[in-house]
Amino acid sequence: MNPLPKAAVLPTDLAMTTLLRVLHLETNPQVAGRIEALLTEGGMSCAIRRVETRHAFTSVLKEGQVDLILAEFSVPEFDGGGALELAQELVPDVPFIFVASALTETLCIEQMQRGATDCIPKGGLGRLVPSVRRVLRELQARVARKQAEEALLQTEQQLRQLQKLEAVGRLAGGLAHDFNNLLTVIMGHSQVLLGEMSQDHPLRSRVKEMQKAGDRARVLIRQLLTFSRKQPSGAKVLSLNATLSNVETMLRRLIGADIQLTLRLSVDDLRIKADPAFVEQIVMNLVVNARDAMPTGGKLMIETASADLDHQPRYHANPIPPGEYVKLSVSDTGCGMSPEVQEHIFKPFFTTKEEGKGTGLGLSTVFGMVTEGGGGLDVISESGRGTRFDVYFPRVASEIEALTDENVSLQSVEGHETILLVEDEEDVRILIRDELRKLGYRIVEARNGIEACLVATPHIGKLKLLLTDIVMPGMSGTELARHLRVIKPELKLLFISGYTDDVGIGAGDPGSAYLQKPFTPEALASSVRELLNVKPTNQMRVS
Repeated sequence: MNPLPKAAVLPTDLAMTTLLRVLHLETNPQVAGRIEALLTEGGMSCAIRRVETRHAFTSVLKEGQVDLILAEFSVPEFDGGGALELAQELVPDVPFIFVASALTETLCIEQMQRGATDCIPKGGLGRLVPSVRRVLRELQARVARKQAEEALLQTEQQLRQLQKLEAVGRLAGGLAHDFNNLLTVIMGHSQVLLGEMSQDHPLRSRVKEMQKAGDRARVLIRQLLTFSRKQPSGAKVLSLNATLSNVETMLRRLIGADIQLTLRLSVDDLRIKADPAFVEQIVMNLVVNARDAMPTGGKLMIETASADLDHQPRYHANPIPPGEYVKLSVSDTGCGMSPEVQEHIFKPFFTTKEEGKGTGLGLSTVFGMVTEGGGGLDVISESGRGTRFDVYFPRVASEIEALTDENVSLQSVEGHETILLVEDEEDVRILIRDELRKLGYRIVEARNGIEACLVATPHIGKLKLLLTDIVMPGMSGTELARHLRVIKPELKLLFISGYTDDVGIGAGDPGSAYLQKPFTPEALASSVRELLNVKPTNQMRVS
């Protein structure tokens, strides 16, 4: 008996051009030859494997390479219908047709009730080809239905993932306001303390650490908002090698002493256009992923190189054109991944870690950040032999853009103008009020828009600037600004907000500006002074 070809699949049309794998339980070779001839003349391409014993029949069934079973009813080693019971146990989805010499109508009905697909007497083999065609059509319909059900299940799973992402987006947007208010207070007061401390103060280093923690928290909420598409990234031209060198110390603390970290950076000046915070996050996520794959220690290597990309990276959002790219590689000697795991690694919420030890967002965040900038990824991994991530960024030749320094100089930011400060968060309002008063400004404060309308009236003649939060109970900052501009058209407007959706308010109005929370006292003072220095025009309006 020759084994059937393993690559064969079920027929997909009535022409039967695909090889049909048939298991035939028959002791009479002449009958078997006649049946094979009938199927061939009927236009079916068959590979028929004839067996005579229970052992041979069972062995073929266990191999699983069967599309159709034909069987004599009375065969040595099988009692009546024994072959059918065995087939239903081992291959329940494979059609089973009795082709027998002693089949009464009662016996046929009984066997079909037990699960046989059809019963054909050897004296009526003319029915065989039509019966096989019908059986295969029904099987084809079942396969199509199963594929449709699997596709529907996959769609439902994707929908649930999208719903999770939407929930993350809503959560991120809602948290951003409160979170950024808290960070404004934390970062603001820490900077105030640093300004009042001498360089040798014993607590100065601790306050600096507090300020750095606040800044890292600001970056994290920004990354979450970008992941949920609530905030665009701040891409700029930067040196990848310099960015990696800046985070090397932090990475060494992150992985621990039992993992040997090696940086092998290209001698070329590799420039990409990306958000610096996102590049750092990409590297940190890949490094954390590698660390977790080496619980008992190992080797971790980070490399950069220029690459002439002549293939499509396996993981990408849009087609990636060939050309010059910068390749960032992170490789480890950890446990590696199976092909099945690799199929899902960039899907949101997929994780192989124990419950409570992984969110499933690390690598999906990496994928989103890389592909947003037109890049892609390749992953090489094998169970027990480590993993290598190759990240491709489009290479740019533009000059490196200086990073924005949020610690703006305090030169020429003092003033004596009267400012109406409106902020419903008391801690934020007190911080802004005290810092601006230190610079000489006269501050009139209110907790919301309605209260602001009342307290502004006696000061409207001297009022030069409205500094207001945008989202407040009762009356929004923009509504308040429109109301006061009716009374005093030349009034300058500085909007502040913890909601990233508010970015852009006041754009196009030279007498209006926007400041995103969290901000430092220096950034606030600079924005206030810059806006007050703008000469009034007849173009001032509130959008």
